[in-house]
Amino acid sequence: MEGYLGEFLVHLPDSEFSDYTSIDWAIYFIEMYGQIDGEHHKAWVLDQVARILMETPVIVNEARWTGGEKEYRVRVDWPSNEYIEWAKEMRGSPETVEYSYDEGTPP
Repeated sequence: MEGYLGEFLVHLPDSEFSDYTSIDWAIYFIEMYGQIDGEHHKAWVLDQVARILMETPVIVNEARWTGGEKEYRVRVDWPSNEYIEWAKEMRGSPETVEYSYDEGTPP
């Protein structure tokens, strides 16, 4: 596509995403990225879902081109305090860690 105009923030209350809950966003990420091969990518999806379910906001931008083409680009914002505390707990200390938490790699 030629004539890239850039990305523009979507005001969620005025969009097709206006009724999305954190569960809807979690399912969205699973549907969009959950099938991508690679353990590190699947770990990323799980991490994004955890962030969303722990009140990390979702940001939607609309990429636009001069020919009228558009596409949504969805990402999570800076992690919520709830997520940060949970991730610390999951990592534990070297003496007590029972679970190796991995944020993964985006596809």
